[in-house]
Amino acid sequence: MKHIFKTALRSALSIGLFTFTACNSPEKTVDLAIARAVLPETLHPSIGAIERLDPALDRLIASDAKIEQLADGFDWSEGPVWVRTKQGHEFLLFSDIPPNKIYKWSEQDGLEDFLHPSGYTGLEPRIGEPGSNGLLLDELGRLVLCQHGDRRIARLGNSLDNPRPEYETLADKFEGKRFNSPNDGCYNKAGDLYFTDPPYGLPKNIKDPAKELAFQGVFRLSKSGKVTLLTDKIKYPNGIAFSPDESILYVAESGPQTRIHAFDVQDDGTVANRRIFFNPAELSAAGARGGCDGLKLDQRGNLFATGPGGVLIISPKGKHLGTLVTGTRIANVAWGNDGRTLYLTSDSYLCRIRTKTKGVGF
Repeated sequence: MKHIFKTALRSALSIGLFTFTACNSPEKTVDLAIARAVLPETLHPSIGAIERLDPALDRLIASDAKIEQLADGFDWSEGPVWVRTKQGHEFLLFSDIPPNKIYKWSEQDGLEDFLHPSGYTGLEPRIGEPGSNGLLLDELGRLVLCQHGDRRIARLGNSLDNPRPEYETLADKFEGKRFNSPNDGCYNKAGDLYFTDPPYGLPKNIKDPAKELAFQGVFRLSKSGKVTLLTDKIKYPNGIAFSPDESILYVAESGPQTRIHAFDVQDDGTVANRRIFFNPAELSAAGARGGCDGLKLDQRGNLFATGPGGVLIISPKGKHLGTLVTGTRIANVAWGNDGRTLYLTSDSYLCRIRTKTKGVGF
């Protein structure tokens, strides 16, 4: 750890990220523990900008908040989830889809390999996006994966402190036909898993000859193991999340007609009254890159949703308050630490930003 800190400190000083002088002597060796305590954020360079469109954003993101770049060099980072193990370890996991890997990041140890293969366990080489996408934890803290290559919802069959690529299938078919490539999911308080199933993990996408379903669906996997189709009316369903009270289910649609849908959740767990919650067409028309993908909510019901230009911060009434801009397309986000840190998987980058609000589940 000291070696990592010394390297980061030396690098930061060399590029002018910060400077300080030890007491009474510019030659004196700096105590690393003191430097870390006083300047915890200086290890990571800032990136991008925060676009403020409404004064209401100031209640969510401080005026001096910065987007920090934590790591880079990924092919397409996705599916972040914050983990606390039974042994008391805390870290972020996220997918890198094309190379079929999951990485682990923590402040203490930095970036580490965590799991490979993550989404495709077959022996035949394959192209495209075979790895895991969305990652989440069930009510017992076990890692659940949306596996593109294996076309299933799976659960890691061993410890998060000593992981091995051994998986248990939770669901891989609907009415006898294989899923396309499960993409993202969210649990409700009853322990039911809601997930999306676009074709992005198939080598030839929507025209792949191995595609068995005639549609792309949003599904519910009940705690008892039953799979129910909730809707087949969204061509490319992607990110998915509940409102804090679970009365609304939000589903992002990617592809050419990118937007965010909202559904009312019924007493039996099904959904109704599909409507367009947010349409970013004007942003796309103005040249903003990217589309609606992953999304999470804070405890006040605000959406932190990836879309054209970055992470769009949208009020519960659908008003665009501002955007977190890294300069690259952002695939997904996740709350971590004390619930006031938002992690961003931004193409080849892993980033984060501190917020004044707290994520659902913290």
